[in-house]
Amino acid sequence: MVELEDLPSVGEKTAQKLRDAGFADMMRLATATAKELAVKAEIGEGVAEKVIEAARKAESIDFETAYDVMERRRDVGRITVGSEAFNELIGGGIETQSITEVFGEFGSGKSQISHELAVTVQLPRDLGGLDGECVFIDTENTFRPERIEQISDGFELDHEEVLQKIHIARAFNSAHQILMADKINELIQSGSNIKLVIVDSLMAHFRAEYVGRESLATRQQKLNQHLHALQNIANTYNVAVFITNQVQARPDAFFGSPTKAIGGHVLGHASTYRIWLKKGLAGKRIARLVDSPHLPEGECVFKITSDGIVD
Repeated sequence: MVELEDLPSVGEKTAQKLRDAGFADMMRLATATAKELAVKAEIGEGVAEKVIEAARKAESIDFETAYDVMERRRDVGRITVGSEAFNELIGGGIETQSITEVFGEFGSGKSQISHELAVTVQLPRDLGGLDGECVFIDTENTFRPERIEQISDGFELDHEEVLQKIHIARAFNSAHQILMADKINELIQSGSNIKLVIVDSLMAHFRAEYVGRESLATRQQKLNQHLHALQNIANTYNVAVFITNQVQARPDAFFGSPTKAIGGHVLGHASTYRIWLKKGLAGKRIARLVDSPHLPEGECVFKITSDGIVD
């Protein structure tokens, strides 16, 4: 096991700066950019390049075979959504090392699924959980501990234990949202067994703060960096990232859906799985898988009850 102090150009002070900036993990350090490291750890860019180069040698970052990737995929965990049909649609549950996005109009069940996952990630692996903790970044003031208690009752779990394992961050603007996402590294390195990161919703602050065509490029650049930070966390610590997204109207649509997900191509490319939620009749909800690297398009029907998500 290579320690930070073992790397060339890294003394005790530099090592402490790296740890404070969330770069205690060697893989996290090896996959950083020199500019990112220089800014966050407050070290020179030349030193940052040397440190990253040394970390890459220590981690033996090089080409690997498809077989190696397949073997590594065996470590991927899945979190049950509560509905068997929903789990089957997405290949067994919400996947670690990936970003899963759900989008839909208000009342389609996005926040309900977020609350459900915050509980189910704590279940033992044989019951569809990962026996882990959850980070919940709340941008729309939708998190309700009362709802967590109701879902916990459905799984016969202790309320207090469940609530203690959910780490809430109420983000008040996009800069605060990005900061709290960066702090997840520190939380994991301090010993918390984080297995799920929820952002509900991803675009609320970006949509409110960056108005007009002239600010679109800046917004998309910030969003891209934010998504890359979340994907880095997913890859480095084998964590599942679940994000909810808003929609906008399509006044020109005479056929098909009258709404579409916001966030543009940046978000579309960053999400590993994209799920469109729609309201159905008699309180039912429809989930449609619209993008996945290896699963076919399809849809399922589920229902939201006091105990959570069910078939």
